Amino acid sequence: MDDAPILDVVALSKKFGGVTAVQDVSLDVPRGGILSIIGPNGAGKTSLLNMISGFYKPDTGRIVLEGKNITHRKPSEVAQLGVARTFQNIALFSGLTVLDNLMLGRHVRMKAGVLSSVVYWGMAQKEDIAHREACEEIIEFLKLQDLRKLPTAALAYGLRKRVELGRALAVEPKVLLLDEPMGGMNQDEKEDMARYILDVNQERGVTVVLIEHDMGVVMDISDHVVVLDRGRRIAAGTPEKVQRDPKVIEAYLGTARSRSGA
Repeated sequence: MDDAPILDVVALSKKFGGVTAVQDVSLDVPRGGILSIIGPNGAGKTSLLNMISGFYKPDTGRIVLEGKNITHRKPSEVAQLGVARTFQNIALFSGLTVLDNLMLGRHVRMKAGVLSSVVYWGMAQKEDIAHREACEEIIEFLKLQDLRKLPTAALAYGLRKRVELGRALAVEPKVLLLDEPMGGMNQDEKEDMARYILDVNQERGVTVVLIEHDMGVVMDISDHVVVLDRGRRIAAGTPEKVQRDPKVIEAYLGTARSRSGA
């Protein structure tokens, strides 16, 4: 693992009206690792990912990818630079096949012009073949071969989550942002997804930033953990260190007490 962080998030803040979603959050993402961001509901986790991926613009702070400031880049530009993401709610095109959804993920890597793509000549044809080969390799990697021609609407929930992971991989990311990739899954589906995330990290060399509520999964697969509460970073370190931190225990137990009306 390279010592230099692949991604630096420095003092990010974001408000929506009078509500502060993220306040002065900094974190370093080690190259080649798995970093999990945890915290109670409303802690600012998804807002932080939305800023990193370009969907939200921070009010203050900066985001640096491999030494390049990407703070004010558009989402498509951030993707071209090597940051891909999945969403908390599945965002696939349900009427399209598994393969076609992955091909859509390749659009940021396509260089042929619109005219040549329309008439299907020369470079566009060669490029289309190369992109299809890349998508077929991902389909094989995620064991979706028998489903490649099915519309994603016909798939079980856990398989659709796997297709969404595949579409993000089609971007050929250096950094993969996963927003609750196991949300709504049963235990077997969670175990399958955890294995795929580990394989993406270890076999494909992709740095992973993960939001996840299942603490068992977080502690099993993460190299580093960052904890947010009410928009602020309250702890960071190894899984073992974080789960013993009094501030982290208080954040979760406090949430439980407030929900129970205590």
